[in-house]
Amino acid sequence: MYFDEFKQQLPDIDPQETDEWLASLDQVVEDEGENRARFLMFKLLKRARQLHVGLPPLTQTRYINTISPEQEPFFPGDEELEHRIRRIVRWNAVAMVLRANNRFTGIGGHLATYASAASLYEVGFNHFFRGKDEKPGDQIYYQGHAAPGMYARAFLEGRLSEDQLDHFRREVEPGAGLSSYPHPRLMPDFWEFPTVSMGLGPLSAIYQARFNRYLHNRGLRDTSEQRVWAFLGDGEMDEPESLAGLSIAAREGLDNLIFVVNCNLQRLDGPVRGNGKIIQELEGLYRGAGWNVIKVIWGREWDDLLARDVDGLLVEQMNNTLDGEFQKFSVSGGAYIREHFFGPDARLRKLVEHLSDDDLTRLRRGGHDYRKVYAAYKAATDYTGAPTVILVHTVKGWTLGPGVEARNITHQAKKLSEAELKVFRDRLELPIPDAKLKDAPYYHPGPDSPEVAYIRERRQALGGQLPKRIVRVAPLPSPASQVDAEFAAGSQIAVSTTMAFTRLLRNLIRDPNLGPRIVPIIPDEARTFGMDPLFKEVGIYAAVGQRYEPVDSDLVLSYREAKDGQVLEEGITEAGSMASLQAAGTSYASHDLAMIPFYIFYSMFGFQRTGDQVWAFGDARGRGFMMGATAGRTTLHGEGLQHDDGHSHILASNIPNIRAYDPAFAYELAAVVRDGIERMYGHGEDVFYYVTLHNENYSMPAKPDGVDDGIIRGLYRLAEAPALDGKNGAGKAKAPRARLVGSGSILQQVLAAQSLLAEQFGVAAEVYSAPSFQLLRRDALEADRWNRLHPADEPRVPYVSQVLGPDGGPIVAATDWVKALPDLVSRWLPDSYISLGTDGFGRSDTREALRSFFEIDPPQIAAATLAALSRCGSLPAKRAAAAIKELGVDPDKTDPLSV
Repeated sequence: MYFDEFKQQLPDIDPQETDEWLASLDQVVEDEGENRARFLMFKLLKRARQLHVGLPPLTQTRYINTISPEQEPFFPGDEELEHRIRRIVRWNAVAMVLRANNRFTGIGGHLATYASAASLYEVGFNHFFRGKDEKPGDQIYYQGHAAPGMYARAFLEGRLSEDQLDHFRREVEPGAGLSSYPHPRLMPDFWEFPTVSMGLGPLSAIYQARFNRYLHNRGLRDTSEQRVWAFLGDGEMDEPESLAGLSIAAREGLDNLIFVVNCNLQRLDGPVRGNGKIIQELEGLYRGAGWNVIKVIWGREWDDLLARDVDGLLVEQMNNTLDGEFQKFSVSGGAYIREHFFGPDARLRKLVEHLSDDDLTRLRRGGHDYRKVYAAYKAATDYTGAPTVILVHTVKGWTLGPGVEARNITHQAKKLSEAELKVFRDRLELPIPDAKLKDAPYYHPGPDSPEVAYIRERRQALGGQLPKRIVRVAPLPSPASQVDAEFAAGSQIAVSTTMAFTRLLRNLIRDPNLGPRIVPIIPDEARTFGMDPLFKEVGIYAAVGQRYEPVDSDLVLSYREAKDGQVLEEGITEAGSMASLQAAGTSYASHDLAMIPFYIFYSMFGFQRTGDQVWAFGDARGRGFMMGATAGRTTLHGEGLQHDDGHSHILASNIPNIRAYDPAFAYELAAVVRDGIERMYGHGEDVFYYVTLHNENYSMPAKPDGVDDGIIRGLYRLAEAPALDGKNGAGKAKAPRARLVGSGSILQQVLAAQSLLAEQFGVAAEVYSAPSFQLLRRDALEADRWNRLHPADEPRVPYVSQVLGPDGGPIVAATDWVKALPDLVSRWLPDSYISLGTDGFGRSDTREALRSFFEIDPPQIAAATLAALSRCGSLPAKRAAAAIKELGVDPDKTDPLSV
């Protein structure tokens, strides 16, 4: 591919000699094969370097179109009619934003992005994007700021009304508002993927294309005709996530993936590379990563000039002109272009002497030439063996007029004056009267117009209207009873909840109904989590299979890759793993195939590192499980500050559609997973689960009767208070009562504190397990809201208040998380409620030392309980103070939050 392109880059001053060289190469390939030809090419390149012959690097070509005019395919559409359609869509996209801001100042919106990219989308809509009416179709990641153009096209198709356009960015009224950007959460029948958080779209698109191949190679779905298109901005490429997945896309030969990078040379506040050339830079990055690169830089008006550039002067000038200069040329007149671009060399000036200044201003960038864009898309869809990126040169704000077009302020433009709107209308040649311009009216040529008939015909031929999200998946059955029956019985063998989960996951994979739908996703920590048996059992997915003998092939649990492998072992990339989770978790909509992903990761490296992607997953209505393993600030001992997670549940609690759990026992974990599968895949709820797993081993008790509802709701009584008489410093008396609450591995510390309080201080304490403080808070907030809005009705009592009512003594809650987690429910509990947690930086030590340091070990829990009893008058203060000393607790110890 590269040498084909390189031939096009230089003007040919001796075609006969060129043909002789090419004929020689053709003969070598024919007679001796590709390997010999490749060997000779490398020899020639080496010799060129020795002779100091200046050659561009193999990762970069000259600053002209990859596809030369003679290579352009026949354009099958009605270009004039499509031109008129594009103009109508341009107008309505602008009118929508103007009307919104005229009525509601500051509501925002974007004019310039779609203005620069209109041709890029219209070529796709009319000729390439496959719809979803009968088949899943293509998956398209629309550039977030271009959303007005998608709405404007849907309006022309009759899918959206004027009233809906007038509710752009006003989403409160159900069914009326249009989201500012692609948000499936708020427009579940329209948008598929959230993309406006810069950098997440490219990464998600890559892993979506890979997941499509995963489904195909596992025999679950024929995705051979599906493509993934991602429309991106050149400024967006600065985000690390934008480039993070390039190598995997090339390595796995994802020729079902096409990136279209709209290089309008501007980011939000100014040029992307004013002192450089972003298209050349990106070409080097993508070629170096192994992508097929197609550049669309110049419109057809340049073809004749390039053909007559026999000395290569014009190409050299294009190569040497900086992006900042091209931006200046875009806003300057023809005289300026003649003097500053063509003028420095008399031969270049002579090259354009037959063109007027107006002609020079009409030398378009390639992204605004329909035929150039079509040729690039056709070449991209025909290419096999690697993903393709199309780097398209455009002008930001194209057609919007001199006050906006290509200016540094373009991205922030929300309004046009009436005079500017008149210029815009005249450029688009639309029959809108001057008298109506003040209101920026929408324009529709009528449902029976040639324009509307044409776009309907084209979309029907391609499989239906877009953007569109369709959910038609059938519900899945509940897990078989044998999947989790063993966990109800408990185990005297010490195991961790991580080990219990691994067993549960293997059981699910063996379930004949659900097994093929399970997608384990692991970022290079499978052995840490004890999940390596899956390597042998179901294999690690590898697009090319396993072409080597692994070093541990003689072991029972050897590393095994397979083309139909089930485990997505992602390597050291939480971002890539989250992208896989989104692809798998939205498969029920994008493929009409419900898949059940379990993403298992170090809990510290989830929400803290990839929280933006978790929000996007919620926006995308993703379904699945995030399993935060090696969780807790003191349970993961020996690792230290940047591994010890004590706050991910707080981060998770902010996401509206998440259900977060911190199970302590195997039966709790099993109940949560069963509930999740039934809720998400049986009832079709658009929620997802965050479940933390701990690596501390202890015996797992049998499941008490009747606790399933409490587990799922977030709280239940685990152990009754022991029957005893108390010793409170005043002789025989009724034992003081208290209530202890815990979650995760710290529930073991709470149970030990219960015994300590009973044996040493005569305090009878009940123990409660709280698998989900987040869900307890949600229930309580819902009750508060109902009570606030229904003052004449009997008040509802939050579930947490029902279980932990005013009677029963003070409440002490201890967790391996920051105090803010148990504090989520404090307002619905008695004043005597005390939260113990792990506020402060994590650190490395033994579990015992860490729990003493963070004040969540049995003595600290007991001390807090005794202090609470003293405050509420159930225990003399002096007795409580003495008891704290007996427990070995230093009351003057430095607060761990301050250390």
